[in-house]
Amino acid sequence: MLGLLWFWLGSVLSVSEFDVLSCRNSSVTLNVVLLEDENSPWSLKFVKDTVDMAVEEENKKNQAESLDFQIKVLFSGFNTTHYRRRGCGSSTCEAVEILKSLHNSSELGCMMLGPSCTYATFQLVDQEVGLTLTIPIISAGSFGLSCDYKDKLTRLLPPARKISEFFVHFWNVSFTNLKPAWKTAYIYKKLDNTEECFWYINALEAPSALFATNISREMLRSQEDLEDKLKAQDRHSNIFVLCGTPDDVLAIKKNTTIPPHVVFVLIDLYNDGYHTNESSFEHMRDVLVVTMDSFRNYSRHTSWKTNTTALNDYVVAYHDAVVLFGDMMRQSLKAMKQGPSNGIIKQPFRNMSFEGMGGHYELDASGDRDINLSVVYTTSSKQYKTLFSFSTSLYITSLNHTHPDLVWEGSQLPRDKLAHGMEAQNIIMIVLGISVVMATAIAFILYRQNRRVRIDQKKWSHINPSLIILLDDKERNQISLTIDEEKKGDNSVLIHKGRYDKKPVILKELRNTDGNFSEEQRIELNALLRIDYYNLTKFYGTAKFDCGVFGVFEFCERGSLRYVLNDKISYPDESFMDLEFKISVMYDIAKGMSYLHSSNVGVHGRLKSTNCVVDNRMVVKITDFGCNTILAPGKDLWTAPEHMRVQGISQKGDVYSFAIISQEIILRKSPFHTSCCSDTAEKLYRVQYPRGPNVFRPDLSFESVGETEAELFVLIKSCWEEDPEKRPDFKRIEGALGKIFSNLHNQANASYMDNLIRRLQMYSRNLEHLVEERTALYKAERDRADQLNFMLLPGPVVRSLKETGRVEPELYDEVTIYFSDIVCFTTLCHHSTPMEVVDMLNDIYKNFDSILDHHDVYKVETIGDAYMVASGLPRRNGNRHAVDICLMALDILEFMGTYQLRHLPGIPLWIRIGIHSGPCAAGVVGNKMPRYCLFGDTVNTASRMESTGLPLRIHVSESTIKILERTDCKFECEHRGETHLKGKGKEMTYWLTGVTGQKYSLPIPPTAENFHRLQQDLAERIVSTLDKRGNERRKTLSTRQRRTQRHSSDGQPEYLHLNDPTTYL
Repeated sequence: MLGLLWFWLGSVLSVSEFDVLSCRNSSVTLNVVLLEDENSPWSLKFVKDTVDMAVEEENKKNQAESLDFQIKVLFSGFNTTHYRRRGCGSSTCEAVEILKSLHNSSELGCMMLGPSCTYATFQLVDQEVGLTLTIPIISAGSFGLSCDYKDKLTRLLPPARKISEFFVHFWNVSFTNLKPAWKTAYIYKKLDNTEECFWYINALEAPSALFATNISREMLRSQEDLEDKLKAQDRHSNIFVLCGTPDDVLAIKKNTTIPPHVVFVLIDLYNDGYHTNESSFEHMRDVLVVTMDSFRNYSRHTSWKTNTTALNDYVVAYHDAVVLFGDMMRQSLKAMKQGPSNGIIKQPFRNMSFEGMGGHYELDASGDRDINLSVVYTTSSKQYKTLFSFSTSLYITSLNHTHPDLVWEGSQLPRDKLAHGMEAQNIIMIVLGISVVMATAIAFILYRQNRRVRIDQKKWSHINPSLIILLDDKERNQISLTIDEEKKGDNSVLIHKGRYDKKPVILKELRNTDGNFSEEQRIELNALLRIDYYNLTKFYGTAKFDCGVFGVFEFCERGSLRYVLNDKISYPDESFMDLEFKISVMYDIAKGMSYLHSSNVGVHGRLKSTNCVVDNRMVVKITDFGCNTILAPGKDLWTAPEHMRVQGISQKGDVYSFAIISQEIILRKSPFHTSCCSDTAEKLYRVQYPRGPNVFRPDLSFESVGETEAELFVLIKSCWEEDPEKRPDFKRIEGALGKIFSNLHNQANASYMDNLIRRLQMYSRNLEHLVEERTALYKAERDRADQLNFMLLPGPVVRSLKETGRVEPELYDEVTIYFSDIVCFTTLCHHSTPMEVVDMLNDIYKNFDSILDHHDVYKVETIGDAYMVASGLPRRNGNRHAVDICLMALDILEFMGTYQLRHLPGIPLWIRIGIHSGPCAAGVVGNKMPRYCLFGDTVNTASRMESTGLPLRIHVSESTIKILERTDCKFECEHRGETHLKGKGKEMTYWLTGVTGQKYSLPIPPTAENFHRLQQDLAERIVSTLDKRGNERRKTLSTRQRRTQRHSSDGQPEYLHLNDPTTYL
């Protein structure tokens, strides 16, 4: 909503000078916009009487000097009681809403008093979010750093920036035998701070602000933290800074003994009691109070209408703001009477001073008030005395008296760090030092023996890219190259195949590193380099190319185990994937994991069926192990429940993952298959949060199974036990599988290779060569078919058709659809040959298609001159669908501004574009030439948006605009108004014109008059263009129509006998 308000206020909000004449003639001069509640000291009910009194006084002065100017004031209060967070924390929207109301009623005035809340003021004056009022703001408050250096803001009370500058200067200054320089501090931030305390402490907390960059400070966010630091012997600092009142100091000291070297620095600027009331308290002895110098005289002023007990620095500041404004107007009007003057004031209320009821005011170049700060201490006779004074304009700290009665040792301020008490520590350090020397001498001998090994472990060098021969052919990766591959959507990537040291390898991109590995990563990579086992893929090293850093791994030709299990045609259950082979696959995984757990790597952490690959000899190998400092573990169907709850990796977690893979192998179904639940998110939730004593696990039924299968199922169920300690390790799993495997044929001593050879002999010795040859031909044809399918249909749809033979229709809650067509396409076709029409559409749509490649969109179809694109399906992309479609539409419109018809040069070619967002159903329709079609009212509305649009315009619905506002992209739109859409009635629509911060060379849309003239004169212009090209005989559609009319009884050309001639063209 704020985004629309910023746009609406564009004409009201801009940087300009102050116009005295315009202000004099304004119906409202002053607008007072303040919070209206019972607690805020600047509440409107406190300020109203004092402002009225100041206006009355200023108007009398104007009348006495015969000036035709009277101040007219308007009070606007806002209430935040309907918010959960009341007060300034919820003031932003309320202040903007008041501005909107004032603008609508033409009562904005020429100057504003308030708001005092930083959140509200920031949104009105900050240029980075596009807002700067044309009228000045005078605020008693708005302390935050975010309101610093704003052109139209004047602050009559010291902002947080001034306080921060004081603390930096005071910490660094030193006085001999009185105050040392300080470099550290504790900052205590209460939860219930007042508005001024919140922003003063915030200025000391902000990491990039002046204090934090110069002083080593630590934040304390509760009284418990404060008490712990006071008790700690090794505390960071002896200086504790807080903002509040003496009562806050008393609350801290009630239950805590304060060490003698601690100094409390209390920020209490708006309490005049330190100057008017000299008596202090015992608990204030070790406290330095930072307050303003005594300058207040309003409590002794006799002309106040209101009760003096309601007066405070905020109320008086708003009174003096009226005085400041009235004085500026009088001076300007008198100057205009005396000589020529245009009445324009540049940068009002800057570098000036004036007197008010609140004392003497000095405003700096930014419009902020400069003051003198006092550092007050309590003497032994319980009296307040000023120790230091600081001028925020001169940045000078002065000492008021040289022999103060301070409570600390030597009557001087202590150091921020303890300077004594190290004797006992020195003794301990000597003893520890001797012990360390002896231990070091013993360890040095061992260190020298292993020094070379450790140095080598910390070294790492990339493989020279010239040693890797990249292969030209690329195929879809069936191996898990990214830990998030199992997420929904087409996440398969093109892998890079190559040859290194005469071995086939794959190059896996390491996305989370630039190749400059840390020491821990280098040690881990060296450990991987030493892994060489039959059931683990070999890691050869890393290579750094221009496009990124890649890991070089052994290549397994048959792809991932998940891919093999899905391919029931190439690997049928009956003749290939029988129980014996499935046990062999599980045995391979168990042997690889057993070796991995006993190696220096220790744990896998990402074990799943896509991380198990199969080579050309049907040996299963494990990949993606190690690299735990580079690749973070994710949460998926293979993740152990304890690691879903608390992220991490463990050997017992790998055992759980093995059990899930084993169930996939036995059933040859999807991961974590269960008949009672098919939703992945629900499965993850039920595993992470079990209901009752029965935990949620995949289906594995013991009904009608043999003795061997039952034994295998018992082993799998023991591996996915909820308690990790009850799961067996891989040594036991390996032994159990070996026993089950050997008992299948009573061959206790038979190896896996013996059984594999025996199985291969069943197919004949001469079959292997034939199978490889036919498989190569099949793969080549399959790859060509896959490439064509991926061009015609979305990736997920193609895979679903291949695996199941059907595609389930799917409902999408929110997508964005684009339609465009060519204006006067029928007229262009009438004077063009069929081939020229085809060439024209081919040129246009090929360029459109190239633009689509740069956006996350899907081309649905083209129907003649109509072009349809959608985003948000089949892959959901959050709110990006509206952003991508709009960016694509701007790129297409920019392209059309430069496009010229080859056969009709000089003839303008215009398109209409319509965009709409909403729900949509999608699915594949038909068996012959299947198409991925979209259904729903959203499609119809998007088409209506195109048909009701104008040439060279992007017509956008209100639903799309609302989605764009939820994103970070700032699009520029023009309000078109209500547009009648067939079947929908009147809808609010917009013109999309660009993106803030980006420059598009969009063609200038024609006016309505030019558009109607083009429709009338286009045919004549085309004929004129053709005449200039010569009298060549061209078979245009118009000549064919004349020729066909002599032979056709119904007067229609024969190729227009189709229902839709546009589709035919």
